[in-house]
This record gives sequence, C-alpha cells and structure tokens, in this order.
Amino acid sequence: MTHPENTSAAVRTAGSRLGWFVIALLWNRSGDSQHAPAKSLVLISIAAGLTIIYSLILRVSRNILLQAKFQLTVDILLVTWLVWNSDVIHSPYIALYIVIIAVSSLFLGARDAVVTSVGCAVAFTACALALTFWGDPQAQRFGERSLSETIQSVGMFDVAFFVVGLLSARLAERQSRSDLSLLEATQSLANLRALHERIVESIRSGVVTTDLEGRIYTFNSAAREITGYQEDEVRGKDASTFFGEIKGLYMNESLRASKLGEASPRYETDCLTPEGLRLRLGFSIAPLFSESNETTGMVITFQDLTQVRALEETSRRQDRLAAIGRMAASIAHEIRNPLAAMRGSIQMLRAEMDNDSSQTELMEIILRESDRLNRIITDFLNYARPRSLAPTRVNIGDLLHQTFALLKHSPEILATQNVVEELPDTPLIAEADEGQLKQVFWNLARNALQAMPDGGTLTASLEKNSHSRLRISFSDTGRGMKPDQVEHLFEPFSSTTGGTGLGLSIVYQIIRDHGGTINVRSREGQGTTITVELPSTNSIEPRDNNLTI
Repeated sequence: MTHPENTSAAVRTAGSRLGWFVIALLWNRSGDSQHAPAKSLVLISIAAGLTIIYSLILRVSRNILLQAKFQLTVDILLVTWLVWNSDVIHSPYIALYIVIIAVSSLFLGARDAVVTSVGCAVAFTACALALTFWGDPQAQRFGERSLSETIQSVGMFDVAFFVVGLLSARLAERQSRSDLSLLEATQSLANLRALHERIVESIRSGVVTTDLEGRIYTFNSAAREITGYQEDEVRGKDASTFFGEIKGLYMNESLRASKLGEASPRYETDCLTPEGLRLRLGFSIAPLFSESNETTGMVITFQDLTQVRALEETSRRQDRLAAIGRMAASIAHEIRNPLAAMRGSIQMLRAEMDNDSSQTELMEIILRESDRLNRIITDFLNYARPRSLAPTRVNIGDLLHQTFALLKHSPEILATQNVVEELPDTPLIAEADEGQLKQVFWNLARNALQAMPDGGTLTASLEKNSHSRLRISFSDTGRGMKPDQVEHLFEPFSSTTGGTGLGLSIVYQIIRDHGGTINVRSREGQGTTITVELPSTNSIEPRDNNLTI
C-alpha cells in the first residue's frame, strides 16, 4: 500500500541526500586533503542543485508519489557514483543503499521497497562488475582479492539488500494494516461521537455534563434555549450557578440511588436568566462513569417548570376567584344597600347638629369609615367581576407619564419621596385597554410609595426587550418583602402595605387578560422591583400567565 498522503517525502529525501553528501564530504577531507576542496564544492553544488530542482517540481506538480519514486531512483544513482569513487567493495557508502530501501518502505509501501532493493542490488553489482572487467587495471582497487572473492562479496551485499527489502516490505505491510485499522477506528469513533452529539442535541430536555468539581463541560441546545445562556459563556463555570450546591446532598443521594439501581431523585431550584427573570427548574443528577467504572463526573438533565408552576398557581387562584365570585353577589346586596341607607341617615342627622358638637365628630368618623367600607366592596366587586377589555392602540410611555403627573400632585406622596421616569424618546405602542392599564400603573406606583414611609426613590422605566415585548419596571428603595410575602403577593387580601389586599390581585388579573407577564424581585431591606411585560404586536394573544417570584 502506497502513501501518497506523505507530502513531505520530497523534502525528507532531499534532507537525507544532503546528509549523505555531508558524510561524503567528511570522508573525502580525511582521505584526500589535496583534492578535498574541489570535491566538497562539487558535492555541495550537486546537493543544492537537486534540492532546488525538486522544490520547483513540487510547486508545479502535486503528484508526490511519482516525484518520490524519481528522487529515490536518482538517489540510487548518486550512491552508486559515490561507491564507484570510493573503492566499491570497501566503500563506506554501501550502507546508504540500506537507507534508501528503508526510506522507500516508509513512503512508497511494501512492493516498492522490494523493487528498490532489487534496484540497489542491480546498481551495486553493475558497478562492481564494470570496475572488475572494464576498470583501470593499474588502479588495483581490489588489491589482492581474486575475482571469485569479489563476486562472493558482491553476492553477500546483494543478499543483504534483498533481506533488508523483504524486512522493510514486511514492516511496511504491518504499518499499512495498522494505519488502516487506526483510520477505521478513528472514523468509527468520530461517527459514534457525532451520533452521540446529535442525540444529545435532539433531546428536548436540558443536558449538562460536569466534572467531579461541578464545572460544566457540555451544554446542549435545549439547555441553551431554556436558560438563555450560550455554551461558551458557561463552559468551565460551576453548575451551582443554575442548580445550587450539587456537590453535597444532591450528588450523594444520586450516587446512592445509582448503586441501588433506583431512579435518580428529582429536585427543583430557581435560576436567573441573563435578563434577570427567574425560572423554576426541575432536575435530576446521575453519575458519569468511565470504562473502568470510575466516577468521572455528573450528568444533569433538567426541564423548565416555570409554566407548569404558573399554571398550578393560576389554577389555585382561579379556584379562589370562583369562590369569591359566588360570594360577591350576595355581599353586594347584603352589605352595600344597608350601608347606603346607614350613610344617608347619618348625613341627615349631622345636618341637624352643630358643627362643634362631639356627636358631629363621631358622625364624621362614621361617614369616613362607611366610605372606606364602600371602597373595599367596590374593589372586591372589581376583582370578582372584572369588566371586559376595550383594547385600542396605546402609547405606553404617555400612560406612564400621565400616571406619574397625577402622582406627583397627589397628597399621598411625601416630601422625602422622589419619583423618576426613564422613558424612551420614541413611542412604544401596544394594543391595550387604556383605563385598565392606568389602574395597573397607579396601583403599582401607590404600593411602591407606601413601601417607603421613611422616604426613598421610585423609578419607572420603559423599554422593548429582545423578544419584541414591552417591559415596564417599577423599582423602589423601600423596605422590601420576605420570600413568603412575595409568594402570596397577588393573592386576594394579601396586603404588604396595610390596604385591602385587592389592588395587586386586580393588577395581576388585568395583566393576565392582556396576555402579559408580571415578575417580582424583592429582598427585605433592599427594595422591590416589579416588572410587567406586554405584547407589542397589533393583536392581543391571551396566553397562560407566567408569574415568577
């Protein structure tokens, strides 16, 4: 089997030829000092000239195999010339024939190695016979050796050439088979690896592999799609960024389950996307074993449970809403009508009394409290029986500006409280109910102010995110909330500011009806940020709400 892929054959043989000429140069300098400079110049010129010629041929022709054969043929002739000029049978250059045979087996293969050994034997025999029968009898290059001894020596050298050729051919065949087996094994391994990569990439669950230290090694396409991170961003980083501390309890439980042949335990954790949104991930961990059954890492498979948990929360909230709705009608008739009658009676009694009497002050208290009770009932009915949407094209920036203009002139804002608007210059349009969105912005702004009784800054911002949705953020520097308060923030009668606890429930319902999402980030003592996302398309597409805590 030949090796045309060895494109450096010409350069290597040229280099070996230069080495031969260096040897010849040293030999000639030690044997004939008088003519050594001339011989040295001739040898160096030949070596340099052949190297230049071969380099030019290599640039013109890409048939490396043919050029290698040509160079080896020239090498045989050059070595024969050296042998002719150095006493033939006693020449030290005879060993270079063996080098040529070995080189041919490396670059040309088994069959050409045998052919090269035959060529070396023929060239050497012809050189010896020519010198014996047609050489200068006065030179006495063979000394006192007889013709039979000369033929015997030549025969021994020829046999040596043949043996070296056969051995080189044998080694070349083995090398060819080894190369072929290695090539097949490499190709099979590459195919298997490509198949595994395609399988992993086609899995719709996120798949992450790590080493024993928890550093991420691979990150499949589903993992990139779920988390929003790219593989080059997370490679080498600790997996605890996504799954918490996995090297402790999680890994020990997974190893124990693997040893017992049980299914790997399932865990849940929260993960932040690059945009700051919180995901709920469900994951399992399995040990990664080597061929020697040694644990070398971990395989983590995970799914995005955010929508599932949001649906569960929506279902629970709708169940509560249904119960509240059934009570709403009776509450409206049983409380609101008597309340109106009581208020009217108190107003009539108050009109007959002096303004400075203690009874008048008590009646004022009754009137204020009756008004507060009436507002509670109104909020309750708005939550239980919301009015239908009347969407129009709305400039969200204008709505925010109008809301904050009213808020700045409201008696609810304190002198120590500051309101900041961060609105884009270009209008951002959405299909929405203008009145209901104003109610959302007003409730969120009032709650933020109430969370800063000692003063602070409320910042409202508007932008378009990477998914072509409008993002409205309300950030305050108030007292913040505990995790359990955040979890129940949008439930009815769950107030963190001392109100009725229905304002944010109404906000949640309005945003859901607009096909939007609402996200809350809060830490006790460090303020709260509520982010609302709304579709910026020309049509509202109701979808399952995604509430992330």
